[in-house]
Parts: sequence; C-alpha cells; structure tokens
Amino acid sequence: MPRYDEDERRRPARGPGAVARAALRDVAELTGKPPSGITALEQVDDGWVVEVEVVEDERIPSSSDILATYRAEVADDGSLLGLRRIRRYPRGKGDDKVA
Repeated sequence: MPRYDEDERRRPARGPGAVARAALRDVAELTGKPPSGITALEQVDDGWVVEVEVVEDERIPSSSDILATYRAEVADDGSLLGLRRIRRYPRGKGDDKVA
C-alpha cells in the first residue's frame, strides 16, 4: 500500500473549477433560480466556500432587479455541505466597502 505525506492527503479530490460548477448546480436546484455567477471561491481546511450571485426577483427595468448572494460550503468531492443566503440587495447598489 503506498504511503502519502500530509500534503498529498489534503489535496482536493476535485479542482476549483469542478467544485465551483457543482456549487452553481446545487444553488440553482435548491433556490429554483438560475445563478448569475460566482463572486468568491476559497479553499478551507475541510473543502471550499463558494459565493454565488442569483437574481431573486426579475423586474422591469432590469436595473430594479433584486439580487442575492448565497454562500455554499462544498466538500472536496463537490458534495454540498451547507447553503445560506448571506445578502439580498437591489441591482446597482454597490458594496459599502471599497476594495
């Protein structure tokens, strides 16, 4: 049986692109809304945290849409561990913080 050092055992089973796509799929399935895109992707000790932006309420004109950011906790294999809406806001409303 081959032996692995600690770094090899902690290497994710899937790359960030695959994990992000899995999170997009799960957010769409659970919210019933198509995701607009990924706003953050971070590897953590036990998997990944992916933040996904979703149009929660489409309005006319689209500049008055209501958007939301969901935080998905995803295991290294792409399975969803948790999902939470962390922010809801009108389109065009910038962050209070400047990056």
